[in-house]
Amino acid sequence: MKKNEHLLGTRRFLPMFITQFFGALNDNVYKQALLLVMTYGWIHQQGVNISTLNNLAALLFILPYFIFSATAGQIADKFERSKLIRGIKLLEIIIMLIGTAGFLLGNLWLLLLALFMMGTHSTFFGPIKYAVLPEILKPSELMSGNALFQSGTSMAILIGMILGGAVISASQGNLIWISLTVVTIAVLGYISSTFVLKQKVTAPDIKIDWNFFRTSYQTIRYAKSLPAVFLILLGNSWYWFYGATYLTQIPQLTQQNLHASENVVSLLLTFFSVGIGVGSLLCRRFGGSEVNLKMVPIGAVGLTLFALYLAASLSFVPEKTGALIGLSEIFHQGWSYYHVMIAVTLLGISGGFYIVPLYAMMQAYSPRSHRARVVAANNILNAVFMVSSAVFSIIILSVLKIDIKILFCMTAVLSAIFTTWLLIRLKPALHSAKDSLEE
Repeated sequence: MKKNEHLLGTRRFLPMFITQFFGALNDNVYKQALLLVMTYGWIHQQGVNISTLNNLAALLFILPYFIFSATAGQIADKFERSKLIRGIKLLEIIIMLIGTAGFLLGNLWLLLLALFMMGTHSTFFGPIKYAVLPEILKPSELMSGNALFQSGTSMAILIGMILGGAVISASQGNLIWISLTVVTIAVLGYISSTFVLKQKVTAPDIKIDWNFFRTSYQTIRYAKSLPAVFLILLGNSWYWFYGATYLTQIPQLTQQNLHASENVVSLLLTFFSVGIGVGSLLCRRFGGSEVNLKMVPIGAVGLTLFALYLAASLSFVPEKTGALIGLSEIFHQGWSYYHVMIAVTLLGISGGFYIVPLYAMMQAYSPRSHRARVVAANNILNAVFMVSSAVFSIIILSVLKIDIKILFCMTAVLSAIFTTWLLIRLKPALHSAKDSLEE
């Protein structure tokens, strides 16, 4: 019997891990490259201002989660999943070829179409990848598998943002290189998908309903009929609200509070992503092999305390005038800057503690025949919470003109209230769900 620590050496897990890694990597290489070519005017902007384009791009990527998640869950439960994965990865190659045409022709609308299609690709892949894990892993391996998935995704996001920016910067406007990069990653993702083991079909008799309004409502309603599972989904979605609130503000925080350049934005995102990866792996080590709740409260406390620590750290950053601080100078600015970096890293670690057990529990407590549809419900709720985060931040920062440090403190307090409510409700619900599963 293989040990949990050797999951990355197994045929049943490694191809799935690599396939999802390349998918997350390509999402972020493409999004970062698109953001840069729009911002620096390397393609014609059709008379639309940069702020509007950035918000439109964010909306286009998340919109498919609202529209297609429920349908994606039905398809993932009805058909054999390794074939679906290969089909989706072939679609990714086609999407990146459309993106390539957009880059080389300087056509903004082709690029935005490819971005929407990448969001659609991720929407259909999500229910499959999280429904496959309980099929290819033993129950005692679920925590380890989810920890590796979470840390791998964090690294893919980080590497993707860095790689996208580096290729655009190095090529100095010659967009053939970013085109080759995204197509190559898509091809590598397809190659790895061919090694994913064949899966059992869990619900072949489903009749797929293509009315996404109706299926989305039915999917959420089904998730609500499973009290423990629905509470887990709410916990997952709160993490997306929380994470989106902080990550979206990092560029503004860097410029206005740290008085630093865009390179420092990448540095803080690096600390956050590395923190999530470290937290995920530590959760795997300290949480034990059995799916359990014990690391979630630790993560929840960290999400509140270290958010307050970040806000307090920003209060001690000295006022500066003149040129923005660069990456090489940031480490010579005093301890207030180090405190900000430490706080961002600890937020990432706390996030890993919090989210890994919840994803493992979502898979463990979902009925096998409906597992992909439960993941689809999770994706719909994630999208709702992320949009709510954007609206919340806009109201606080732009409408009410409240300081960003107050936004962080408010989010920390909301996190304490929400996670306390969640944990009080979740523990008895899990006991009840476990008893029913054993019966």
